[in-house]
Amino acid sequence: MTSALPPIPIPAHLLPADGRFGSGPSKVRQAQADAVARAGSSLLGTSHRQDPVRDLVGSVRSRLTDLFTLPDSWEILLGNGGTTVLWDAASFGLIERRSQHLSFGEFSSKFAAVTAAAPHLDDPSVISADPGSAPDGGLADPDIDAYCLTHNETSTGVAVSLARPDGATSDQLVLVDATSAAGGIPWDPAEVDVYYFAPQKCFAGDGGLWLAACSPEAVDRIGRLCQRGDRWIPASIDLGIALDNSLKNQTYNTPALATLILLDEQLGWMLDGGGLEFASGRSRQSAEILYRWAEKSPIATPFVTEPALRSPLVGTIDLDDSIDAIAVSGVLRANGVVDTESYRKLGRNQLRIAMYPAVDPADIEALTACIDHVVGQIS
Repeated sequence: MTSALPPIPIPAHLLPADGRFGSGPSKVRQAQADAVARAGSSLLGTSHRQDPVRDLVGSVRSRLTDLFTLPDSWEILLGNGGTTVLWDAASFGLIERRSQHLSFGEFSSKFAAVTAAAPHLDDPSVISADPGSAPDGGLADPDIDAYCLTHNETSTGVAVSLARPDGATSDQLVLVDATSAAGGIPWDPAEVDVYYFAPQKCFAGDGGLWLAACSPEAVDRIGRLCQRGDRWIPASIDLGIALDNSLKNQTYNTPALATLILLDEQLGWMLDGGGLEFASGRSRQSAEILYRWAEKSPIATPFVTEPALRSPLVGTIDLDDSIDAIAVSGVLRANGVVDTESYRKLGRNQLRIAMYPAVDPADIEALTACIDHVVGQIS
């Protein structure tokens, strides 16, 4: 039985070779899926405390160190759960008393909500900006022991440069949520103490894991807060336990091995291609194509008005009010071009398009042609 044709067919010559543009979970390359299949008889189902899995974790930790060009004194920590779990863990094991948060979207606001609710912490300082823009952290505050930044706000398509607040001391940590930035935007370890993320964006892994690149100062903070005994910490989010296990190339509980395999394969691809400059360069090329099209289009406009703040990884494009963005995404989906819908809580008439390193820039070019075709048919 043949399937019905989409209500508005897009000519085959316009379609991208791969129609996946999701902002998370993201496009998984076939080589990653093949790596999972190869591991079916040798790795899947193996104890996470035995050498085959520990070797895999060790490879991930080593490759992340190489990709980020980390100093030898840094450590890669990992544990079960995603970024949400890491926020809970950080409220116990990385923030001593009071944090400051730069909030400019859905995800950057969530960590601030965690620390505000934590009964053992003082109320955080929160510096906010409207979605589509970003706040300036300004000068260091002696009352703050952890500055909490977001490298790329997935909900709005805003990316910011990372820098320590002017005047910050070595015992004031900089914690960066890099979930949708890690692997796609360069950064300087000298400006950061903890660079943490889940692997389902640039690294095209499944969820269920958090990872964090930690400076010696951050490792010292974890050791002090998690070992001094005056703060009850659930074992599942105890960063001291996560540190001990990470140094052994394992996790506290059994991890999702497929996630680790997907991540390790993606890291190998990035490093073989030339490292972070290779990976971020693909995304920059895609972003140039998308934003150039939107600036020239009579029906599309970049949501982020300041070019310096436009993410090279997540593009948010407003459509003219005469064009129903939901309808456009629906037609695209019916033709196999998927996950272009806007972030649900932002509530704008827009498309949100992932440009992670796995996405071929040529497919971004094809996507813009498809959007133009669909708009021409429905307007």
